[in-house]
Amino acid sequence: MLVNETHALVPFRQAALWVKGRGVLALSGVVSPEANAPYVLWLQKWFSQHDDPAPAQTDMSSQTDTDWSDWLPQNVLTLPLAAGRRFAGGSLLLAREEPFSEGEVALLQEWADIWSASLAGQSAAGLRSDLSGTGKWRGVRWLGMTLALATLVVCASLPVRLTVLAPAELIPLQPAYVRAPLDGVVERVLVVPNQRVKAGDALFEFDRVSLSSRLQVAQRTLETVQAEYRQKAQRALFDPESKSQLAVLQSQIEEKSVEVRYLQALNSRGVATAPRDGVVLFDDPGQWVGRPVVTGERIMLVADEKAVQLEAWLAPADRIELPNGTAVTFYLAADPVNPIDARLSYVAHEAVARPEGQYAYRVRATLTGDGGVQPRVGMKGTAKLEGPTVTVAYWLVRRPWAALRGWLGV
Repeated sequence: MLVNETHALVPFRQAALWVKGRGVLALSGVVSPEANAPYVLWLQKWFSQHDDPAPAQTDMSSQTDTDWSDWLPQNVLTLPLAAGRRFAGGSLLLAREEPFSEGEVALLQEWADIWSASLAGQSAAGLRSDLSGTGKWRGVRWLGMTLALATLVVCASLPVRLTVLAPAELIPLQPAYVRAPLDGVVERVLVVPNQRVKAGDALFEFDRVSLSSRLQVAQRTLETVQAEYRQKAQRALFDPESKSQLAVLQSQIEEKSVEVRYLQALNSRGVATAPRDGVVLFDDPGQWVGRPVVTGERIMLVADEKAVQLEAWLAPADRIELPNGTAVTFYLAADPVNPIDARLSYVAHEAVARPEGQYAYRVRATLTGDGGVQPRVGMKGTAKLEGPTVTVAYWLVRRPWAALRGWLGV
């Protein structure tokens, strides 16, 4: 009001309010003056040099300081503000191009005196009000703080269920694994992923050119030995030496017969068949064609697509107490609105390395409901595992406290 509303009494172009010990507090037309602005710093210097006890009008053109032309008009009027009980005193500066008349100076001086008296009276009244109301408001504040603290303690002590999240996937329950029956090269894959098959249906075939060649050679060798045995048997009636060779030829026939039967068995196993009815689960068929495999190497599996279980991977930081039978909720990525309920079967004792390079504990759970969605092998989502009951305070600080201890090493 001093630096702006005073213009209604006497017109001026610029005004500034200066208080001892606090500096320039207000400028006309400015909401909040910047303490380090060049104009404010220049005013600080001006007020410190012109702290007069009476109104003083100054013609700036007569000043030795030539910087005034950058900030103020030619005529400047300084009005003192008397100090009070809690007001250190100060000055009100008004500036314009025309000189201030005696009547204007008297009017402005009375306006400044009214302000000084008002400041002194309000300070004393405010001080008395503060002193009289200190005890009452202090009690109210303490009561409010006590109630807030009690509410905070009660809320922090409320019991909540500690839960952790883990990426999960539906996998087959008791699948039949199809492994390579012999060492060789896969020539053809006779099925496609997710194809329904019946027990005995052909799944894939090995390259049997080498086996067929070995079988033919073994059969020819066996026929040759058998023919030689028959010749020796006929001559044994007249030649004792031929009779002595029959036992050797008989053992060779048995040896070659075993070899032929072995190669025939291998040749018959060159086509792998489905061990049960179900859906064939494996990767891209193209990656198996022409690939050499060894006996016992797993190539695909056959499973009932509706007989599934839940597999999740729990991070080491979330390895809380999870007994068997713990409730598990599976939120499907494709349908998070309809979760699937399950019960924990087991949690692995050791963490294993995952393809993404992190370690995790394998978790298996048995489904107890479908949640409105028919579960199918391969569906992915997030599993929520419910742990023990803890307080809200522990629930809030568990992870930050663990991270802090790991960072500090305590």
